[in-house]
Amino acid sequence: MYKLLLTLVMILPGYLIGSAQESIYTLTEDGAWCWFSDPRAIYVSNNTVVTGWVKKDGSVEAASLNLANRESKMKILYPQLEIDDHDNPAFSVTPDNKILAMYAWHGGKKGVIYQKTSQDHDISTFSEPTVIRPGVDELLSDFPRETFTYANPYLLRDENETLYCFGRWIGYKPNMIKSTDGGVTWHDPKVIISASPFEANNRPYVKYASDGKSRIHLVFTDGHPQVEPLNGVYHCYYEAGAFWKSDGTRICRVDELPFEPQEATPVYQANEASGRAWLADVAIDQSGSPYILYTRHPEPTDHRYHYSVFDEKVKKWIDREICKAGKWFPQTPPGTQERESYYHGNMTFDPSAPNVIYLSRQIGGRFEIEKRTTEDKGKTWQIYPITTNSTYDQVRPYVPRDRPEKADPVVLWMENKRYVHWTDYNTNIKYWIDE
Repeated sequence: MYKLLLTLVMILPGYLIGSAQESIYTLTEDGAWCWFSDPRAIYVSNNTVVTGWVKKDGSVEAASLNLANRESKMKILYPQLEIDDHDNPAFSVTPDNKILAMYAWHGGKKGVIYQKTSQDHDISTFSEPTVIRPGVDELLSDFPRETFTYANPYLLRDENETLYCFGRWIGYKPNMIKSTDGGVTWHDPKVIISASPFEANNRPYVKYASDGKSRIHLVFTDGHPQVEPLNGVYHCYYEAGAFWKSDGTRICRVDELPFEPQEATPVYQANEASGRAWLADVAIDQSGSPYILYTRHPEPTDHRYHYSVFDEKVKKWIDREICKAGKWFPQTPPGTQERESYYHGNMTFDPSAPNVIYLSRQIGGRFEIEKRTTEDKGKTWQIYPITTNSTYDQVRPYVPRDRPEKADPVVLWMENKRYVHWTDYNTNIKYWIDE
C-alpha cells in the first residue's frame, strides 16, 4: 500500500487524489459558444441556471438547468440565425425580474438582437427577437467601419437600475449602449476604445465583469493576436459616468470617449520573448479588487496561462504564470495551416471566489478540465482533475455568474466531437456540480 501511494504521489504531484468523472453530465449534445459574449450563463435562483448556445444548424438556443434534479428545458430563441459559435446569447436579469438575452451576428451590418421573458425566469416566455442597429447613422462619419459582433449585458442597480450592453460594433471597436427602461429602448452607442489615428482593421478584444451595483470592469487587448505582434493586456473600469484606471485615476468621462489603449492601466506589456497575449476571464473579489485570467503565447504551439491580481496597497498588478496549456484545440485539416492558432483551451473564475479557477489544458494530447485553488494569490495551486482520459477535447469552461450564497457551484464547458473552425463544429455542453 505504501508503494502504491508513493507511486501516485510521484505521478500526480500537486493533485488532490480523486475523480469527478462520475459526476459529469451532458446538458446538450448540440451546442457551441465563444468566450466574448458573456455572461453566457447566470443563476436565476438557488437551484436554477440559465444558459445558451448555437446549434449545428445555426439556431440560437436558451436552456434552464435545475441543479437539484438535473432537469433541463430548452427554448429556440432564433431559428437558423447562422452557423457560427460567436452568436451565443448572453443573459442578465432586468429590474423587473425578467431575463434578458442579447446576442449578435458575427460581423456584418445586421445588428444586435435582444429578447426578454414575460414571466420572470420562465425561458419558454421569451419574446420574439428584436433587432437594433445602434448609432449606425450617427457614428459612421467618425468610425466608418460598420459591423456587429458580441453582446455583453450588465445591470447597475445603483445607477437607477440602468442596463448596459457592450460589444464590437461601430468602427470594429468596443462600444457601449444603455437602457433606462429595462431593455425596452436603447440609447445611442459610444465607441469606448480606439487607437489614434483610427485603424479600421484593428479590433481590441474585451472581457467584462460587474459588481451589479455601480462598477463594470474591462480587460482588453491591443487587438487580435493573429494581427498584433505585440498584443498586450490593459485594465480599466466604468463607474459614475466615467472610465478609470486600476488605481482610481480618471481616464475620461463618457462624453469624452473614446480613449486609447495605453491610457488604461497595463497588466501585461508584450515583448517578443514572452509573446503576444489574449484574454480568458475577469472577476471581482468581495472587497471589489479585480482578478484577471489571460494567456501568453511565446509560440502558437506554446500557450501559457496567467493569473493577475491587483494589489490595492501598492497599486499595481501582481502577475504569475499558472501553467503551460499546450497548443490550439481546433482540429486542423491535414495539409492546411491552422487559422486560429491562438484558440487556447480557456479558463474561468468562480466569480464568488476568484482564488478558485477552472481551466482546460492539453494533457497527453487531449484537452482536459481541471479545478485549481490558490491561497497565496497564484504562487501555488491545488489541482483537482474533473475530466481525465477523455475521448474528445474538453474546452472553454465557464462558471455561471450571480451565484446565490446557498447555491451549489457548477462549471459548464464544451466537448468537441468535432471543432475545425467557428463555422464547422459538432459539440456538446457538459457540466459538473461541485458538491
